[in-house]
Amino acid sequence: MLKENFNDLISFLVVARERSFTKAAAKLGVSQSALSHSIRGLEERLDIRLLTRTTRSVAPTEAGEKLANSLEPRFREIESELDALRDMRDTPAGNIRITAGEHAVDSVLWPFLKSFLTNYPDINVEIVADNSLTDIVNGRFDAGVRLGEQVAKDMVAVRIGPDMRMVVVGSPQYLQQHNSPSTPQELQNHRCINMRLPTRGGLYAWEFEKDGQELRVRVDGQLTFNSLRQRIDAAVVGFGLAYVPEDSVQNELADGRLVQVLDAWCNTFPGYYLYYPSRKQHTTAFSLFVDALRYQS
Repeated sequence: MLKENFNDLISFLVVARERSFTKAAAKLGVSQSALSHSIRGLEERLDIRLLTRTTRSVAPTEAGEKLANSLEPRFREIESELDALRDMRDTPAGNIRITAGEHAVDSVLWPFLKSFLTNYPDINVEIVADNSLTDIVNGRFDAGVRLGEQVAKDMVAVRIGPDMRMVVVGSPQYLQQHNSPSTPQELQNHRCINMRLPTRGGLYAWEFEKDGQELRVRVDGQLTFNSLRQRIDAAVVGFGLAYVPEDSVQNELADGRLVQVLDAWCNTFPGYYLYYPSRKQHTTAFSLFVDALRYQS
């Protein structure tokens, strides 16, 4: 009975967690029809309905919720034991899942991984680029990357990058047609390229500080993006001013495609941190990853 149900139980747990056959099938690498057949077979053998299906949603029944809550810690325990067995190998091995914003991936994680993965060919790393503040526990990630000020107090935080600075940039053509702003308040007279916040859906207010005075300015413009590269490109072609990490526009500033303004109002702040739950037992592969990624000032 257990052997017959084992794979179906895993399939059920993924569907219950994702609340979607489509997403669950993609994660499991099977077709939706095969997944649906697997769940139906499990329900028939147990003689109880585990999932409530509608045309738009999937949700566990009371029995399904009870089963999912029972299975989740047991499967995690099995995964931990398997990871512990991998740690007994002479060569470090294992899987690591990380969630991070696109800028953190481009500026810190990917440059680091190029050498790290070469040195440890049996360690597999999955990076999910997501600008929202993902719950790493519910998302089953080993760790996440955020700016230091965004890390929850109950997490272990390891600094992995230098201080950062956000800067205001525009193309020479745009600045020739408009007076360069001398204070952040003057940004309200300019076309600015907005950023949509992934968590609450609002627009990001640009943050400034000078001589202890802090300002948050809400700007307007023709374009709004939730991705960094498009905001930079829009500024280069003259659609307005953009507020971006300084290191992301070094090439454009160096070759004159972009010009920086309001420099005195743009201060540094703590950069990226890797964070993970303190209570979780980590593998040798993960410990090696953290130690190698740790920022050395």
